[in-house]
Amino acid sequence: MCSDEKQRDSVKPKQGNELFQDAAVGDDDRDDDDDEEGESTQDDEEEEEEGEDEEDDDSDEDKCGDDSAVNFITLGDFAAQQEGDLTFKKGEVLLILEKKPDGWWLGQNSKGEKGLVPKTYLMVNVKEVEEESEEEMEEDIEVTDETAGGATIMKRTDSHWSAVKKAITENNTLDALTTMGAVPAGFRPSTLAQLLEEGIQFRASYFLQPELTPSSLSFRDLVWNAEKGTIQSRPTRIALVVTLWNCKAIPFPGLSIQVLSRHVRLCLFDGNRILSNIHTVRATWQPKNPKTWTFSPRVTGILPCLLDGDCFIRSNSSSLDIGILFELGITYIRNSTGEKGELSCGWAFLKLFDSNGLPVSFKTYELLLNGGTPYEKGVEVDPSISRRASSSVFHQMIALRKQPQLLVKLRSLSTRFKDILNMLPEVLIGSMCNTHLILFYRQILGDVLLRDRLNMQNTDLIGNPILATFPKLMEQPDLMDALRSAWADKESTLKRSEKRDQEFLKSVFNLVYHDSVFPLLQSVILPEYKWAEEESEGTRWRMIADVLKKNREKEGALSSLLSSESPHKAFDIMEIAYDFVGEARTNNPLV
Repeated sequence: MCSDEKQRDSVKPKQGNELFQDAAVGDDDRDDDDDEEGESTQDDEEEEEEGEDEEDDDSDEDKCGDDSAVNFITLGDFAAQQEGDLTFKKGEVLLILEKKPDGWWLGQNSKGEKGLVPKTYLMVNVKEVEEESEEEMEEDIEVTDETAGGATIMKRTDSHWSAVKKAITENNTLDALTTMGAVPAGFRPSTLAQLLEEGIQFRASYFLQPELTPSSLSFRDLVWNAEKGTIQSRPTRIALVVTLWNCKAIPFPGLSIQVLSRHVRLCLFDGNRILSNIHTVRATWQPKNPKTWTFSPRVTGILPCLLDGDCFIRSNSSSLDIGILFELGITYIRNSTGEKGELSCGWAFLKLFDSNGLPVSFKTYELLLNGGTPYEKGVEVDPSISRRASSSVFHQMIALRKQPQLLVKLRSLSTRFKDILNMLPEVLIGSMCNTHLILFYRQILGDVLLRDRLNMQNTDLIGNPILATFPKLMEQPDLMDALRSAWADKESTLKRSEKRDQEFLKSVFNLVYHDSVFPLLQSVILPEYKWAEEESEGTRWRMIADVLKKNREKEGALSSLLSSESPHKAFDIMEIAYDFVGEARTNNPLV
């Protein structure tokens, strides 16, 4: 009977609007969010089926005989662990009558016996998978838009929907890892990593570029202030600092995979669309306590910006549902096959405004992590924790404390940093340690495009190496660290009066840029930047440090540029030419 499944768990997974809840440390109050945008048609159907179960137990058998039941082949032997489980052998064909979000599905064998089975032991018939995928694709690319004349069908135009579908549906490798016990059932292919791989739309380098007005005749977010002789300060609706403190109780992967990186990716999100660039912060951990990830609260000196747990956030979005989406991830390599990939270890959503449109408090938040993707609901990171809990309130509280959590703090800006951030692009997330470098880029951008351009209708290429190459540094954090280090060394030699002269500082920054990172961008011997490859990262660090040292000793990069020991790529005019028409962003109502 399908009703047997109801006695399965005493602790149910989160449902509905509980997905987007956050809890402050020491607070029991939760924010209710009725936003259900981004939910797939399949999730809605599952909710309706579950609601029918609660309203009428007699309808269970009717639902079990639904035509949507699918045959699965078992991947291994399974012995019943609790009352209500279904024992099976490898190679058996099971009819799955109901799929539950906790990973335990109701199945029926050839003898008519019914019980709960773990989905990770099942492999669907290939033909049925293809048919189901086609049906899901048709449902996912169609949305209903109600108009005065009735409901009309429109094609989904979300630029990142294909990556979302890929993260949800391409689970062959993940299923194998889950079956082996290498990762919990709530892990998924990383949604945000998929988006970063698809193109530049969600990269910081894209959001650094000035945004054109709808007419494309001027810049919307880059305006000249003639009185102050610099670009106009632009305060935004959202301007704050989020500090990543730590992650607790994150499941430790099994020995069959090697973890190359533990990290958190964050962006602005409204429950349906991503509204900013995706920023990544790498976590550290200790072998004695592998389930706890930590972050550096402040990066100074030679510490990499990739470890900077202080992140600034800017946005002028008017959405009441906007918040910060955090996705914990691991980059891994399988020991048996050498296959590399990235998995999401859970996600959390921190809403930035309450139902009245007022900003949430600046304080520390302890966020429970959800399993699955941000477009799934009711999925736990590790369902086995709830399964092991008894029906007593005490044991349920203990189980809740064992659930994976992310600890973050929202902070207001100091006057100094507020002035700096108001000069940056209206939509951007980045490391606090790099704000002064981005400010130099924006000031030079304003000088070249607004102050020094004689004819505003002229769209010819502009000869400026900094404008042409600086956005590339945002995708290579070790080069940003090199520039930050070189500038700190130079700034320490300046007089106090020189530090107050903005024009002088920009000219010095221009020299530092050309003597440090610009030659490295065109170096042949510097390995290509590759994410989470320890050998490549180590080689790049050594080479970058060596180049900076030599340039410091020789008081410039000219000798290294002319040296036969430091070959560079063949010259391309685009190394020094800035095509602001080709690089500028167009007005995007989705952001």
